[in-house]
This record gives sequence, C-alpha cells and structure tokens, in this order.
Amino acid sequence: MPRTITLDPVTRIEGHLRIDVEVDGDHVTKAWSSAQMWRGIEVILKGRDPQDAWTYAQRFCGVCTTVHAISSIRAVEHALKVEVPINAQLVRNIMIAQHSVQDHLVHFYHLTALDWVDIVSALKADPSKTAQLAQSLSPWPGNSGTEFKAVQDRLKAFVDGGKLGIFASGYWGHPAMKLAPEVNLMAVAHYLKAFDYQRKAAQAVAILGGKNPHIQNLVVGGVATAINLDNLATLNIERLAFMRTLMEEARDFVQQVYYPDVLALAAAYKEWFAIGAGVTNYLAVPEFPADTRSTRFGLGGGVITNGNLENIRVIKNHQDDYLLGNIQESVARAWYHGTDSLHPWKGVTEPNYTDFNADAKYSWCKAPRLEGQPVQVGPLAQILVNYAAGDARVRRLVDDANAQLGLTLKDYHSTMGRLLARGMRAHIMADLSLDSLDQLIANIASGDQTYANPTSIPDGEFQGVGFHEAPRGCLSHWMVIKNRKIDNYQAVVPTTWNASPRDEKGVPGPYEASLVGNPVSDPEKPLEVLRTIHSFDPCIACAVHTIDPEGKPVTRIKVG
Repeated sequence: MPRTITLDPVTRIEGHLRIDVEVDGDHVTKAWSSAQMWRGIEVILKGRDPQDAWTYAQRFCGVCTTVHAISSIRAVEHALKVEVPINAQLVRNIMIAQHSVQDHLVHFYHLTALDWVDIVSALKADPSKTAQLAQSLSPWPGNSGTEFKAVQDRLKAFVDGGKLGIFASGYWGHPAMKLAPEVNLMAVAHYLKAFDYQRKAAQAVAILGGKNPHIQNLVVGGVATAINLDNLATLNIERLAFMRTLMEEARDFVQQVYYPDVLALAAAYKEWFAIGAGVTNYLAVPEFPADTRSTRFGLGGGVITNGNLENIRVIKNHQDDYLLGNIQESVARAWYHGTDSLHPWKGVTEPNYTDFNADAKYSWCKAPRLEGQPVQVGPLAQILVNYAAGDARVRRLVDDANAQLGLTLKDYHSTMGRLLARGMRAHIMADLSLDSLDQLIANIASGDQTYANPTSIPDGEFQGVGFHEAPRGCLSHWMVIKNRKIDNYQAVVPTTWNASPRDEKGVPGPYEASLVGNPVSDPEKPLEVLRTIHSFDPCIACAVHTIDPEGKPVTRIKVG
C-alpha cells in the first residue's frame, strides 16, 4: 500500500523547500517539489533605473549574492552592447571563481556531508588509524593523529554534555550509513576545518567587491575597483599579494582535502552512482569571458539531450540564438496567475496562492523549459558539457576519477555523480582563480589600468539577458528597458530549473524525476530522499522564516 512522506522544510539548504514522496514498498514512485516562499524582487525592480538593478537583484538570495549581481549587470550590458575592459572581466572572473570555491566547500561539508557521515560513530575511531588513512589519501599537513584526537575529544565533550547543537537531529545510526569510524572522524575534522578555508575564499571576494556577501563594486561597463599598483587606497601590489595567499590556501584545501574526501565518499557509496538520475537533459552556459566583447570563454557551454554526450549542441557565447529563443517558463503548477508558458522577456510574476494541491498548483517555483523539455543544470551539467567538448582540464579530472573508481560516463547521471562533479568543479575553480589573478597582474603591469567603460542608459526600448554559470548552474536575468527604466524583469535561477514543479504537460522537473526509484529503508527517517535532494544543492531564496504565529519553529516529517 503506497504511503506519502512529507519533508517540510528540507533543512541544510538555503530557503524553504517541501518535498513530498509517494513510497510503495521501499522505493519512491512519485515525488513533488514545492518551493515554500515567494521572492517578489521581479516586481520590486519594475520602474527602477537599470544601472541600479544589480544591487537589488543580489537580494534574491542570502548566499549566492555575487552571482545575481553579475547576471544583472550583464543583462544591461547585453541590452546596450557594452564592452567590458579586460581588467574588469578578470576582476569579475576572480570573484566568480572564488565565490564558487567558497560555495562548494560549504555545500559538501556543511550541507550534505551529514547525509553520509555518522558523527556519533566517529567516537569509536582510532585517531592514529584515522591519520594513516588521511595521509594515504593526501599530503595535507593537517592530517595528524594529534589533530584527529583533539577533534574526537571535542566531539565527545558535546555528546557527554548532551549538547549536540546542530548535530542533535541527525539520523545517526541509520542503516544507510556505512562509513567506518575512522572515515567518519576524518570527515568530522575536515568539516570543522572547512569553515576556515571557505572564509578565506570569501575574504578574497571581499577584497575586490568591497564586502561579502553583497558585493559593492559593479558598474555597467566594468567594475568600480580602482586599480593603481602604487596607491594605498586602490587595488595595489599589497592587496594582490594578500589575495594570492588566501586563494592559494583555499586551493590547497580544495585539492588536498575536499576533493580527496569526495573521491573517498564516492568509493564507499558506489551504489549511489546508480540512483537519482532523473532528467538527463543538461544545460551549461560559457563562463569566464576572456575578451571585452565576451566572445571567448575559459569554460564552454552546451546542451546535452537524453544523456548523449556524442551529440552535444555547443553554445559558444551568451548571444547564442538557440539559447535566447528557446527558454520558456510554465506556471501551470505554480502559484501565479495564468497557465501559459512564456518567454522570460514576456514573463509575468503575479502571485496567486491557492494552497498545496498535488494535482494542480503546488509551488512558488515556475517550471523553466528549454525547447519544451526539462533540463538539469549545475556542476554535473558543466562537467559533462565540457568533457564532451574536449576541455583538457575537465577530461583529465574525469578520466582520472573514472580510472580510480571504476566508473564510466553513464555513472555520472546520479546522486553521487552530482557530488563528484561539484568536487571537480571546485578543483577547477581554485585553479581558474589564480589563472585570472596572474592575467590581471600581467595586464596591469603592461600599463593597462582601465577598469570601467562609463555607460549611460539611452532613450528607447531595449532588452537584454545576463547569463552566468553559477555554483548551482545556469543563471539568467532577463530585462526589458523602456524610457530608461525597467519595464520587465525575470530571473530564471538554477534552482528554478532543478526544483521546478510539473509543467502543463505533467512532466516533472529534475528534483521530482530524480527521486523516482530512490530507496527508502526507514520511512520515519527518509535519509535517502535527503541525499538525492541535497546533491543538487537547493537554494530557495531566503525571503521568509518558517515560524507559526507564536514564533515557534515548524519542522515536520509526516508519514501517512
């Protein structure tokens, strides 16, 4: 007899997400993804100055602020055909890459690792054996027996004192958790260390952006990061040297701790390469522009259909006609007026809440579609697209991992494939950060200190889109400008693609499709459902708090 499990809210994500699954026996047969909040910033932006849009657009999210700023500023530049000086492109590229490093570290260790790592089991570990294991995986100098013993003692003090804090509600001892105590202790120690190194990446963004989160240094046509190597008040040699130190330390942690931990997790839970595929259409856009007109990029873009890497549709730039013309959003199952699928430039965002109805409207999330089909976006899409396109860095990482783990490319269409691909992306982002810094220093040293192309908004009507390959995937901000003001604004964000409800044809989105067939060994503790959902790194914008009228938290898992 089928039963329904409701997870509301899903925790260890940004924002408020409800997942309903129908379970028959020990597997999911149907799923519904419901975003339990409404942003409304599209409405707030109407009538405002396009040059100010990026400052508001950052507030779509409390985590991915930089990415919305980048997409918004690019939308104006696309509409007005503005060139961006190479120094400004490189400053933006560094911020983009370092934001990704910070974001991926937080996701793996602090948002999803606890789905796989049994914190309490770490108390049984032998710290010296843990050190031997860690040292066999990586030359990281922090992998000492002394360090692991100290972490274990801290953890024991928490447990003995009955104060597990954020660890109190974990599914410890769940039958789906199978790491050895020593592996669990290693992961807990790295969990704690990751706080320090994600902060270093965030500091690098703040040096360029003025602050972080919510950077302050963008202008239409470039950046407001003044460059003068001899001036104490600008981006100078001292600040560049400090950034390099931060970025190198973050890189070493990513490549010597995070990535080896991902590989170790993948080896221990190899069966999860056969779970959670769902939608195998993928979209990634080019990123890291390498010229003033954004015609060359550090990483490529493309579309993969039905998981077929042999027939990739390459997207060369952000002006690609196929990309611009074939995105629509359906509101057939979303809490907005209307039922039509509309192109974002003609999109309408008029809220119409009607309560949760699994057979009608049940989410604040629209349903984006590419040429009428759902697509998955995110690190997996970017890795697969660039592998298919022949990118040397991507191929080297993927081929090495496949050899080490005994994988094929088909295995990446999975829950574990998404985690592994995100680790690969973090590895690449750490290198790209330093590559861009080297290029910036070389360009400044050549005598070019231009960092902005001053631009004003002319009279007339224009439309533009700002694409960006964000940590969670393809992000786009669509803007219509009339009489120097914003006439329409729509953001199609990565989680909108992935968390989308069914469309007017009843076709589920990537979250929903990926859960079908997912195992559920204990309906009271649906850990396996969380594993697949967390593998996407959900980011439902933080606009509301989940409290009842008395201010009490609302956290429920209902089995019926």
